[in-house]
Amino acid sequence: MQLIPVFLTELEQETQTTRKMLQRIPDDKYDWKPHEKSMTVRQLATHIANLPTWVTMAIATDGLDFEANPYKEDEINNTAELMTYLETCLADGKSLLVPESEAVLNDPWTLRSGAEIYFTSPKHEVIRTALNQIVHHRAQMGVFLRLLDIPIPGSYGPSADEN
Repeated sequence: MQLIPVFLTELEQETQTTRKMLQRIPDDKYDWKPHEKSMTVRQLATHIANLPTWVTMAIATDGLDFEANPYKEDEINNTAELMTYLETCLADGKSLLVPESEAVLNDPWTLRSGAEIYFTSPKHEVIRTALNQIVHHRAQMGVFLRLLDIPIPGSYGPSADEN
């Protein structure tokens, strides 16, 4: 079974739902967070929009070392910028989802911080994790929006706000 077409289809489908969620963020709520330990709306939204680039990173590299390359999200200041950023990150994420990439999907990929290894997995599992993270953090954003009394769009069918 070829995985690249599966990943490409899923990335496209999940991005459709992600667009609906992110476009509802009011510009005046970017610094809001529901709890002191939570990310701000800005941090969470930027992370969600950026996650497709992890597909490219998984295919193009052998890993990520936070000690050597501290991870820093771009700063987004409003929803118009966020939507443009999402499209840029989606294009990046799709850029290596090409048939030639099938050959590397079983190669190992390692997430670490210096000598501390968090995990080593085949690249296809790292891509799966990135796609899962989009869904996970998008649901988290749904909670943020609910707490702000902003109607939630449906994900895999209508939401309670759409019925």
